[in-house]
Amino acid sequence: MDPSLADLEEQRGQLYGELAGIGDFRRGSITATYRRCGKPNCACAHPDHPGHGPRHLWTHSVAGRTEGRQVAAGPELEKVSREVAGYRRFVALSQRIVALNEAICEARPVSPLADALPAIEAEAEKGGSWRTSERSSPRS
Repeated sequence: MDPSLADLEEQRGQLYGELAGIGDFRRGSITATYRRCGKPNCACAHPDHPGHGPRHLWTHSVAGRTEGRQVAAGPELEKVSREVAGYRRFVALSQRIVALNEAICEARPVSPLADALPAIEAEAEKGGSWRTSERSSPRS
C-alpha cells in the first residue's frame, strides 16, 4: 500500500528538519599522500619505506578547475574532515528530499482549475496584436 499524501508530507518535514541540523559543510575530498624526497641516504629511499608523510590535501572543484590546499594534521584536519562528511550527508539528504518531493507531486490530486487552464491558454494564443509588425511588411 502506498503511503498517503499526509504521510509523505510528514516525511518531507522530517527530512527538512534533518537538513537544518547538518551544520557546516564544504565540497571536496581529503587525501593523505606520502612521498620520497629523493635523497639516496634517507630512510624513504628503501623500497619497504612508505615515504614522508602523510600530507593531507583537501581538493575541490571551482568553476571546473580543481583547487587544493594542504591541511595540517590535528584540529584543522578534524574540522575539514567533519565539514566534508557534512557535505556528503547534505548531498544524500538532498537526493532523498528530491525523490520524496517527486512522490508527493505524483500523489497530489489534480485541482479542478487545472482542467480549465488549457482552454484559457488556448484562447489567449489565438489572439494577436491589432497592429501588424513592421517586419511583416515588405522591405523596400
